[in-house]
Amino acid sequence: MATPQLSQIDSPIPYVDELNSLAISQLQIDAARAANVPSHFRDSYQSGGLAPEMTVIPPGRFEMGSEPDEYGHRREEYPRHLTTIPCAFAIGTYPITAVEFERFRQATEWFLRPELIWHTGRLPVINIRMEDVRLYLAWLSAETGQRYRLPTEAEWEYAARAGTTTPFYHGDDVSCREVHFNPFFPYKEGQEKRRWYMPRCFPSPKASETGIRTANAWGLHDMHGNVWEFTSNHWTSSHLYANRDGSASASADPHWYVTKGGSWFDPAVSARSAARKKRYLDELDTNLGFRVVREL
Repeated sequence: MATPQLSQIDSPIPYVDELNSLAISQLQIDAARAANVPSHFRDSYQSGGLAPEMTVIPPGRFEMGSEPDEYGHRREEYPRHLTTIPCAFAIGTYPITAVEFERFRQATEWFLRPELIWHTGRLPVINIRMEDVRLYLAWLSAETGQRYRLPTEAEWEYAARAGTTTPFYHGDDVSCREVHFNPFFPYKEGQEKRRWYMPRCFPSPKASETGIRTANAWGLHDMHGNVWEFTSNHWTSSHLYANRDGSASASADPHWYVTKGGSWFDPAVSARSAARKKRYLDELDTNLGFRVVREL
C-alpha cells in the first residue's frame, strides 16, 4: 500500500516525548480543529449508518523502537531512532470488529469460509488475509467518500505511545486487567526472573471485546494485546535503515508484513509499543486483525 501523501503543516512539529498528558491532549484538540472534525468521529455510509469510530492523531516527532536494556527487547526493534510524523491522521479507536466487517461481507457477498473460527459482535475480526483487508478498505473508502488505508508501522507505534517512552503506555509494567495477553507470561515477573508466581488472571482461549480496557492519552483502545494488527509496512529485520519520516524502507521483504500490538495468545513482552512481528501476506490466524487509518 502506498505511503500516505498528506499536506504538510506550517508550524514546527513538536517532540511529543517531552510533553505531559495535558499537552498531548491539547495537540490532539488542535489537530482536530485544524482538520475541521471532532477529536473522535465517525463518517457516514452512503447507504446509511455510521462507519467505525476514528480518533485524530496530531503530527509530531517521537523515538521509535527500543533500547537493548528494555525487557523483552529484540534485535528487530533496534536501533531506537527519532521519527517524524509530519501530518495529522485519524486512526481507528478500536480494531475493526466482527460486526463492522459483517456489514462489508453482506454488502459485497465476501465469502466467509465456514471451517474457520469467526467472531461476532464487538470482538475484533480475525482470520482475515491482507487481500481481504484491501477489499474492506476499498469498500469503506467508497462507502464514505474518504480515503481509508492501513496505518504505517511508524504511525501505529506513534499512536500507541501517545507521548510515552515506557514499554507500555501504562508505564514500565502492565497487568492482565489492563492488557489482554497470556497471563502465564506476565511482564514484571519475567523481568525479575521469578521461578514461581500465580497468574493474576485466568487464561482466555480467544480475544476479548474491544474497548473494555483503559485507553491511552489519545483515547485509543486495545493498542496493547488482544489481537496483533496489520500495518502497511513490509517486514524489515531491524530499524537500521529506517526512514526518519516513517515511510516504508526500500529494503523490505514484499512477501511479509509488520504486525504490532501482541495478542491474547502471546506473552506480555509482545504487547510492548516497540514489539513487532512478521506475518505472511496470506496468513490467517485467530489472534490477527487490523485497524484502519482515515486521511485528513
